Amino acid sequence: MKSIIQTIAILLFIATISCTSKNEFTIENNSLSRTISIEGGKLHTKKVINKVSNQEIIPQNEVEFQLRISEGTHIENSDVVLTSEDFNFKKTVKDTPLELVFLLENKLHKLEVEVHYELSESNSYMNKFLKIKSEKSVTLERIDIETIALEDIYQPYQMKQITAWGPSKWRPGLGQPLYTKQSATFWGTEFPASYNYVENGTAYCGYLWGKKIEPEETYTSYKSVIGVGDDSDYIQDAFFEYIDKIRVRPLRLQVQYNSWFDFGPGVTKESFAGSVEKINQELMVDRNVPPFRAFVIDDGWQNSRADWSKKAWQVNESRFDLDFSTSFKNVQAAKSNLGLWLSPGCNFGARPAVPNMREKGMEALDQYMSLAGPKYMQLLEERMVELTKQGVTYFKLDGLFGHLNRREFDFNGADYGVPTMPQLDTKGFEPADKRLNDTKYDELKTYYLVAGTERLMQIFEKQHEVNPEVYIVISNGAYLSPWWLMYTDAIWMINAGDAAGGSNRTQELVYRDGVYYDTWVTEKTQFPINSVFNHEPKKTKTGESVQQFSEYLWMNLSRGTGFVELYIKTQNLSEADWDVLADGLKWSHKVFPYFKNARMHGGNPKKTEVYGYTGWNEKGGYASFHNSSETDAQSYSFTIDRKFGKVAKGSYKTTSPLNNSTLAGKIFSYGDRIEIELKPGEVKVLEFDKTK
Repeated sequence: MKSIIQTIAILLFIATISCTSKNEFTIENNSLSRTISIEGGKLHTKKVINKVSNQEIIPQNEVEFQLRISEGTHIENSDVVLTSEDFNFKKTVKDTPLELVFLLENKLHKLEVEVHYELSESNSYMNKFLKIKSEKSVTLERIDIETIALEDIYQPYQMKQITAWGPSKWRPGLGQPLYTKQSATFWGTEFPASYNYVENGTAYCGYLWGKKIEPEETYTSYKSVIGVGDDSDYIQDAFFEYIDKIRVRPLRLQVQYNSWFDFGPGVTKESFAGSVEKINQELMVDRNVPPFRAFVIDDGWQNSRADWSKKAWQVNESRFDLDFSTSFKNVQAAKSNLGLWLSPGCNFGARPAVPNMREKGMEALDQYMSLAGPKYMQLLEERMVELTKQGVTYFKLDGLFGHLNRREFDFNGADYGVPTMPQLDTKGFEPADKRLNDTKYDELKTYYLVAGTERLMQIFEKQHEVNPEVYIVISNGAYLSPWWLMYTDAIWMINAGDAAGGSNRTQELVYRDGVYYDTWVTEKTQFPINSVFNHEPKKTKTGESVQQFSEYLWMNLSRGTGFVELYIKTQNLSEADWDVLADGLKWSHKVFPYFKNARMHGGNPKKTEVYGYTGWNEKGGYASFHNSSETDAQSYSFTIDRKFGKVAKGSYKTTSPLNNSTLAGKIFSYGDRIEIELKPGEVKVLEFDKTK
């Protein structure tokens, strides 16, 4: 009996040794794997395998995360940088093929960190996040969930203009991903206001936060992400596929009317009703265009002179019903929905409300309200949720952190939780002080952008709970992070005017498409074109030829954004104008499935080169071409292959909605080189339908 007991004891001891001596853990599915080591009591990634491209990635460091902590952002020289190497492994909390959790501790700073890795069976990306707990009060200044050194990692978007002043100089650089040149991976943080960057071959995926956690409080970070593709040359495609999977609502074709070009700030329920009725008759009834998703009342419906200290964004009773009942009936008669303009920062037509709210104790800056102010933002949340419950299905949120030329920053909000840095000697600075353009204030400005972004995210989540089909656009003062699409549907393209400048349609196209080129080609902004708000198409007068209007309209629609908002003077359009508009909108519905993969191709519009847009899926695609020269004819050639777009192998028959191309009716195959001739200023559009 004794020998049996001894044998059992020995076996249990061996089992214990075997269990505790496990130093490597792997989380994996059919697309990727990540192996974590705890050898020597230190947590780090040993390797990542991209199974799609069959490549093994070995980190050049053993640092798994990084925290910058302090006694407060306002206390100079109190910050300490801790990495995973400063933490000792305590225990394995969870060990499954799709989830790993490890608990680490730093006794000196009385911190515990749980490191979580998670993966689904089918996705080609995995997430990681931290749960941070402290025995004493501590400020988390910056949290880098990922700090990994890789030989081939790079930062495609490198602009950083967090400016208070300057036209077309608003490029905060927040929420952009990182890519690898050989191993076909993408990295980042699932938070719009994150700042992911590469320094000396090391990727830092994280964000400034600057807030305090109290003793025994647990803070859960945003998630980092690593995803894989089959080819590093097309890693952007893999990243956009991932964004499409995680966006809060599926990409939709949102065609709608906006009242601004019709009435400006003078819109009333009567004038709005007239436009709704006219558009519905001309397009839906007479020309069989599918019903609009929304008719939108722009700036002018609000009473900015009212007392907003109890209820923000009150309706101007002299113009609209308090509950928009008449306008709801008007749009419902057109089988559509009601949309509203609103400025979270109280910009533009809402500025008169700011002084009154300041007097009532709301968190006003200078011309605008603070998006981090708890009193005002609670009123804003209550009003936006109320409007959503009433049935408003679309929100154009204009003037977030400012507008095209001017931004304001809250750097004195210590009383209500906004991180401050008085050591930068900003006493006497105005919220939009030109001195804030200096990069030495970037961290201070970013703290406010982070706080405002988080508060807006909370509002958007509550709107989604009320109506999962709501459509939210963030406009002036926003920034182009693809992770905004986890909360919104489209974003202003930034650094562009409301109306494209120019004396003719070619110049208008060159203006807008020149901004597209700067944003996506020159600056390499990693944001899907299919979710851009670009302030077009517009039609304010009649008289141009059918061909001229058609070419402008199709070129505009071919940009591939799923957000099509019409800026028109309804009563000025001729029968021919309505015909063109109807045909163009029907075309958008037809080719919308291709918009998911839309991209720009060709040269620089501002250098009179030929350029265009293209989008494809497994069934076919389209391509547009514009000769931006007004004096010279030009030829342009392209190959139907993966470099041109997400083209499936096979043969395609071409058609043209503009009927001005000799290539219509021809059949081309994957790999064929096509040449197209364009007259000065001419636009051509080709559709490619896959043949059996």
